[in-house]
Amino acid sequence: MDKIKAFFQAYEQRFMDGLSGKPQDVEAFAGAFADYFVESSPVGVQGGKNDDSFRKAMTEGYDYYRKIGTKSMQMTGLDVTKINDTHCIARVHWDSTYDKKGETVRIEFDVWYILTSVSGDYKIFAYVTGDEQKVLREHGLIPES
Repeated sequence: MDKIKAFFQAYEQRFMDGLSGKPQDVEAFAGAFADYFVESSPVGVQGGKNDDSFRKAMTEGYDYYRKIGTKSMQMTGLDVTKINDTHCIARVHWDSTYDKKGETVRIEFDVWYILTSVSGDYKIFAYVTGDEQKVLREHGLIPES
């Protein structure tokens, strides 16, 4: 459990560094993911390779989050369910804040990450989220269209 908590604390710190505009350790962030990973949300299931296009998308993602006013993303809860000796599911509770024209907007949400340690280090190979775009629209952080 301690290794998984440390894994997500490092993940959180890299995310916060990206939001703050500090030089991004894209390789370390990409290193948190397996060579191939899957995302599932209410808008569908998609998969991707951990390659140069993923690294580019991460950099663009930080730019996007800063543009919509994202100020912080903090892990406030972690529940881990062991599947076997090399796999687990981690439910991470995130508390995020946004600046909306001088007003602070707070959004809390959960993401379920499925991790493998087959290579020796923990890697995310799948995650399940809610409809992020819908929630951002509901809070007026992005346009309805």
